[in-house]
Amino acid sequence: MKHYAVVVSMYRLIDLLGVSYNFYSFNILINCFCQLGRIDFGFSVLGKMLKLGVEPSAVTFSTLINGLCNQSKISEAVSIFDEMTERGYQPDLIVYSTILKGLCKSGNIDRAVRFLRLMEGRSFEPNVVAYSTILDCLCKNGLLKEALDFLSEMKLLKQEEATRLLNEMVDNNISLNIVTYTILIDALCKEGMISKAVETLDMMRKQGIEPNVVTYDALVNGHCLQNEMDKARRVLQLMIEKGCAPNIVTYSTMINGYCKGKRLDEAMELFHEISQKGPIPNIVTYNNLMQSMFQLGKVSKACELFRKMLASGQVPNPVTCLILLDGLFKTGNLKEALKFFQAMQNSGLELDIGPYTILTDGLCKAGHIEVAKELFHQLSDNGLKPNVYKYGVTINGLYKEELPDEAYRLFGSMGDNDCPPNSCCYTVMIRGFL
Repeated sequence: MKHYAVVVSMYRLIDLLGVSYNFYSFNILINCFCQLGRIDFGFSVLGKMLKLGVEPSAVTFSTLINGLCNQSKISEAVSIFDEMTERGYQPDLIVYSTILKGLCKSGNIDRAVRFLRLMEGRSFEPNVVAYSTILDCLCKNGLLKEALDFLSEMKLLKQEEATRLLNEMVDNNISLNIVTYTILIDALCKEGMISKAVETLDMMRKQGIEPNVVTYDALVNGHCLQNEMDKARRVLQLMIEKGCAPNIVTYSTMINGYCKGKRLDEAMELFHEISQKGPIPNIVTYNNLMQSMFQLGKVSKACELFRKMLASGQVPNPVTCLILLDGLFKTGNLKEALKFFQAMQNSGLELDIGPYTILTDGLCKAGHIEVAKELFHQLSDNGLKPNVYKYGVTINGLYKEELPDEAYRLFGSMGDNDCPPNSCCYTVMIRGFL
């Protein structure tokens, strides 16, 4: 039911009636406050416990630690953990895992690894979730070497290959699950080590763990990143044969791979296939296809696909808008780009600096400097501040239209607007004086 606020109200009534609490009651109340995001009230209850001579339990500290981690107050959580152990309470696996997850989530990878070592040093054997949490954090931060080093440090012989390290983990009774394998397969694929990823997949199968859709998606993405589209297609076919239904991420990854390889016909063939059989194409699928069409000069097809996207009920996101604006300008369709920008403004979509920069660049290149200047001054009216790239584009446009004084004034105003010029801006200015 989780009616935490109701429980708190009941405790207030109990207080008024003069009924005394025991440590079970206090723990429940602390948990309710933590779940409601009022960790401060939770600590007030702890203070009341101590004042009344009620000794907190391990559950009391665990509840407060969980509440602090949920609010990303990791340093405070670690302090409570230290106090808990100093008082002689033995943290359980849930407490260790909660702090470990919090440290990883906040980017404190080194501290998380040290905390894991603390668990081991206290003869508290971390489980597969603890190891997977560290591996996931390392891999997501692109630290594949560190992830492999981490594996090798877990009482294993040092090996360069991920597959050997995994074998040694098994030999040392460190359990592996689908999450651990998928994390490493994904990291290996992103590093271009596809053959090692495939070896890891084979070893995973030998241990009776079947890959899931996320594992297969990692392999598909790995092949696409290496422009190995035929191999990616074979993985897709293998998924279907193994009874693992591809999802929209799988298909969108494939379509993006075909687009990057300028194989638009095959991308469209796959798009039509999923449009008829499912899964339903999402905004990422449409964005990838439209960008490819613009890059290949197929403007009418891109616009037609955009209309189909709207008809299907998909709502354009900021990336969609940038792709369309940029594509229309770069293919010389200035009127259509301006019309689309106006439609974006009228739709109520919150626009960031991106569309304005693309529009300004296109207008300057087309010689419409007055419209570009007007657009620049509209930024403050819409609560936006020009970035260094926006300044550079406009300054360059002013020089091209032989308006050096205005260019110099705009350049001089950058510092006043907390946007110091970069090397590109100085280069534009120097070129303008020559």
